[in-house]
Parts: sequence; structure tokens; C-alpha cells
Amino acid sequence: MKDITYDARIYKTEVYKGKKVTTYYVRWSTGGKPWKEPYRNAAQADVFRSELMTAARRGEAFSMATGRPVSWKREETALSWYGFTLAFVEAKWPHASPNHRRGIAEALVDATEALLSTESGVPSRDVRRTALRWAYSTRIRDGEKAPADLEKVLRWLEDNTVALADFDEQGRGAVLARAILTRISQTMDGKPAAANTANRKRMVLNSAMEYGQEIGLLKANPFKTVKWTRPRTLSTVDPRAVINSEQARRFLTAVRLDSKRGERMEAFFGCMYYAALRPEEVVDLRRVHLHSLPEEGWGEMRLTNAEPRAGSRWTNSGKPRERRGLKHRAEGDTRPIPIHPELVSLLRAHLGRFGTGPEGRVFIGPRGGLMTDRAYLKVFHEARKKAFTSEEASSPLMDVPYTLRHAAVSTWLNAGVPAPQVAEWAGHSVDVLLRVYAKCIYGQQSEAMSRIWEATRSSM
Repeated sequence: MKDITYDARIYKTEVYKGKKVTTYYVRWSTGGKPWKEPYRNAAQADVFRSELMTAARRGEAFSMATGRPVSWKREETALSWYGFTLAFVEAKWPHASPNHRRGIAEALVDATEALLSTESGVPSRDVRRTALRWAYSTRIRDGEKAPADLEKVLRWLEDNTVALADFDEQGRGAVLARAILTRISQTMDGKPAAANTANRKRMVLNSAMEYGQEIGLLKANPFKTVKWTRPRTLSTVDPRAVINSEQARRFLTAVRLDSKRGERMEAFFGCMYYAALRPEEVVDLRRVHLHSLPEEGWGEMRLTNAEPRAGSRWTNSGKPRERRGLKHRAEGDTRPIPIHPELVSLLRAHLGRFGTGPEGRVFIGPRGGLMTDRAYLKVFHEARKKAFTSEEASSPLMDVPYTLRHAAVSTWLNAGVPAPQVAEWAGHSVDVLLRVYAKCIYGQQSEAMSRIWEATRSSM
């Protein structure tokens, strides 16, 4: 038929900034014929473009007369939940960090499980989740065609997730919202989810509903009609996990003696314990960051960046890690940290033996590659077993590498370093610092009780 075509190509949205208003043009072509649709709102343009892309990927026929999929109703397109989530992800992608992108995807995958409109022909759970994770990576989705097995699943999801308009139906919207909240409150095997996980996903999904309201697809946020008790989260560091200086030295010695690979990691873990660096900050540490490494006494480092691991699916580069500015800091900001004399010795010895890697990296693998999570976690757990007694090893004591940082911050606070200074070195705000480490500050309880006794005891 000459009035339809399967040759549809969707291009990047074109932005025209006029003197008074900005117009967003969604551009596409059908059978070589160009089309464009103007929008005053970037989000609305994203939604329309996502709908076109979904139809094109499904291999739908496009009308040569209108440029739109033949299956679309002339009056109004019934946007599915799945179609809406693609638009939401696309709107968030440019402004979100790789780890936040992954968090958005995790929340939407769980929510979509609760919004299937039928059980007929439903793909297996693992396949559905795999297909959704593929679709929620904007970089991958815009750069390549979905594998045949996943494309079939995505077509099913487009046809068999509830319509977004259902959330605006009286009573129906609240039922759907509660189904979502119930799902994110559980793990895949039905057990209660960690409180932090449930709350984080709820925040993502609330943001999605607010986005739908913002661009005119929802009349109201359905989550606001549901009474949901947020799980209580543990916001303080468990003192049982914090090691003392003697245990730290035992551990660092065990790291060095563990293996040839371990010899490269003694200073790596030392940076976490003595300087309170986050793992992603140690991975990114460069020689230029080490401003002072004297033969004796204190040195200084000045951090500029970190390289958190999010997974190749969620980064712009397609690599597992992506370099970013420091956490809780403005882009381009730096963080000064004193280098403990023992860490100075570790770093001097490390640089003297192993030198630096590409781009001046302080810590690299034996073959010159990045220090991977798998490599340092293996050494961490092996050294922990060797360094600790059986009683210590079976306790929460330093159960993950991050607790080395907790030990550093706790040590500084207990040494009497003013909280604002500790916050500056650790990269925290003062209020977060005191809240997170409240249970790790020793000695003050006895002093407080002594003051109360002096104020209340009888003068007789």
C-alpha cells in the first residue's frame, strides 16, 4: 500500500530559542518524508518522541498522510505505563549520575511488575526484568536495536501494562499506587525489603508521578492519596563495625602478606582508614592529588574527583566507572585531607615500588588496569579472616571496606577534632556527620552524667 510505510526514522529533538519562548521540535521521517511536531515543553516533546520510537521498534506501519503510526487513534493516544516510563527515563538521563540512573531503573522495573494488565502470555519474570533493564538504559536504547528475544518482550509490555490514564480514575489510581508501594516494600522472594531500599525506590516513583503531572499526563499524584508508613531506616553507624588502631594495623599487615596483589593494596586500604576516603575516591587517586609526602611527619592530599562504579549500562562512556566530581561538592570543588604519618610511609613505599599508572593513577592492577571491585574485595575478605580472631571475624566488625572510612571519622571525632573540621576532611555536612556518627563518639556520656550529678546532688 502506498499510503503506509515501515521506513520510520526518529531524530534528536531540535530546540529553537526565540526572543520570548523556546520551542522543541520532534523530528522524524516516514518513507523519506520529513515531519516535525512543535512543543513548548521539553518533557512533552520527550514523551511524544518516545512513543514514536516505541512504535518504530515494534515494526508498526506509519501513515504517509499523517506521519504517525497507523495504530494510533486520531483523537488521543492511550499511553501505557511502560511507554510513560521510557519518557521519564529519557527526561532524567542527561541530569542523573550513573548510580542514580541505575536506581531509577531498579524502581521502575519493580513498579512495572505490579502494573501488568493481564497474565495471559506473560513472559517469565527474569526475562521481563532483563528486557526492562535494557530499555531503561537510554544510551543503549538509542544506540542499538533490541535483541530479538527482548524486543518481543518489550512489545508485550507496551500492550499489557496499565494505561497511565488509569491512575486518574477515582479509586483505581489509589489501588494501583498501593500495589506499587507493596511491591517495592518486598524483595523478589517476598521478604521485607531493606528500609533504605524501599524509601529510595518510593522517592524515584514519586518523582515519576510528579513528572507525569508536570507535563499534563496526570491530573494528580496518586501516591498522595495513599497512606503509607515509610520503613524506619538506620541512619547511624553501628559502633560494633568500627575497628580500633591496633585492629587496623593487624588488618593492613595481613593485606600486605596476603599475596602479590595484596602488596599493592596495603596503601589502598590505608587511604580508607587513615584519610577516610571512600572506595571510589581511592580508585581515582592520582599522584597530583598528593600535595605533600614528607620523609617524616604529616602530609596532605587534595581530592578533586571520584570514580564510582555503576555498571557499563548506566554510564555515558559504556565503561563500568565514570569519573565525576566529589560527592556533596560543587563541580570543580576540592577537598583537603591531612595524611597521617603512617599513611605517608605507606604511600611513599607504594610509589617507590610500583610507581604510577595511566594518568598518574596511584593504584592500578598488576597489568596496569584499574583496581577492580572484585580484586580488592577478594583481598579484603581474605585479609580480614587472617587478621582477626574467630570471635572478631564472626562479628559485624569491619564487615565491608567502607567501615574503614567509618573508623577514620570516628577516630577523628573521639580525638577531639572539632566537628566542622572533621566534616571538611570527610566530605560531609556537620549535621549529617553528627547524626551518622552519634553512636561512635565515646567518652562524652560519662562526662555528661558527671555534670548532671554535680548539678543535682545535695549540698548536705
